[in-house]
Amino acid sequence: MKILTYITSLLLLLVFSPDSAIGQQQNERPNIIFIITDDQQKGLLGIEGNITSNTPNIDRIGKEGVVFENAFVVTPLCSPSRTSFLTGNYAHNHNVINNDKLGLDVISHTLLTWPRQLRESGYATAFFGKWHMGLDDSRRPGYDRWFSFKGQGDYIDGVVNDEDTRIQTTGYMTDIINEKALTFLEEYDKNQPFAMIVAHKAIHWPLLPAKRHESLYPNFRVDSITVDKNDLAGKPHLRRTLDRKKFYEYQNVLPEPPESRRGRGRERNIVVGDQHRCLKSVDEGIGQFFKALEDKSILDNTIIVYVSDNGMLMGEHGEFNIKRWAYDPVIRIPMLMRYPPVIRSKSTREQMVLNIDIAPTLLQLAGVVPLEPMDGESMVPLLKEAKTQGRKAFLTEYFLEKVAPRIRPWKAVRTEKWKYIQYIEEGMAPELYHLEIDPGETNNLVNDKASTVHLERLQQLMKRFVPEG
Repeated sequence: MKILTYITSLLLLLVFSPDSAIGQQQNERPNIIFIITDDQQKGLLGIEGNITSNTPNIDRIGKEGVVFENAFVVTPLCSPSRTSFLTGNYAHNHNVINNDKLGLDVISHTLLTWPRQLRESGYATAFFGKWHMGLDDSRRPGYDRWFSFKGQGDYIDGVVNDEDTRIQTTGYMTDIINEKALTFLEEYDKNQPFAMIVAHKAIHWPLLPAKRHESLYPNFRVDSITVDKNDLAGKPHLRRTLDRKKFYEYQNVLPEPPESRRGRGRERNIVVGDQHRCLKSVDEGIGQFFKALEDKSILDNTIIVYVSDNGMLMGEHGEFNIKRWAYDPVIRIPMLMRYPPVIRSKSTREQMVLNIDIAPTLLQLAGVVPLEPMDGESMVPLLKEAKTQGRKAFLTEYFLEKVAPRIRPWKAVRTEKWKYIQYIEEGMAPELYHLEIDPGETNNLVNDKASTVHLERLQQLMKRFVPEG
């Protein structure tokens, strides 16, 4: 399947090269700005229908480009998901399978990422923000400009690695990341295309907004979520309870203990409100990027992508501020893209797309042939034509982490209408959901005789995706 996808990508590159009619209207290679937030579930943006959120600059990406209504990650966890965005591969192929720090820093120095391939083809490349594949914050191969920090980093006055020099910053990390990226844009030399990654710590816990935004949305309220008894009855693994160990007991696993919440409270209205407040700083930075690109007259020759590394359960199924599960609020993400030479403004796509599709898409738009096959599929045909047939099913997976023992490893297959979740350990009951009539995944049909034919079909799909399992 991977080789077939690779051959298809090569053919598409010939048909849809940057110098062709569907590609750029000029011979310049496109610049790329890839913006990724942390733990942002779908539904927090104004363009996604959120009536509270004030995100005009993020929304502009989608209004002048495309909004993917059904974008998903193939592992709902920071490190593996970010690696999948960069490599176009599943975690079981790129080997960054969880957030445990041991060995991941070494692996991430060897990855064949799309920025690395672009740099080898003549691009100037830059990384600003959260790397989070191991504790190590040293420069990874493929980046001319490097600004990062160890592990999760800090919202307030964090210590960073700026061009291989460790510096104590003063200020709010989202603003600092935006400022560094903006400087890169302002100093950009038009004679060379660039690819820039802006990887925010926001909106990860502890969700500390900038001082200027602490009182934003003073009357913020979220609708309550009623959890049906039938919902929990069909999820015995979700109801498991384990005593959490002290942080010092997780030797050589966690990058660092979490930053303080600084007394901001943990009630749902406050926490979700702080997600919105943290997003405001992200949005302001994107507004600055737009202005810099317009000032240099390179906006329309710049691909802008906005995504999150995974979603979150924020009350669904009785779980709050937690990821790692196979349910849609966790694996579904916002995905917006702007690039006028290929994408019509005010576009939407309902087809299922994945984080592993970003790498082959950006390489194709840049006219670069991937050096190795990828699990992902280029979205270029879909960007051009709304009626392009999308994938019918995909695999998503989660691997065991020492820091999260309550959530056991699983693999899941999702189609447009169904989802099958298979837990890896023996004796753990699977789950089956009819998403078309039960989008909230409240009714586990795995023991429903009328659904047997769908269960068997999804089990066969699982074997195709995971031959050994």
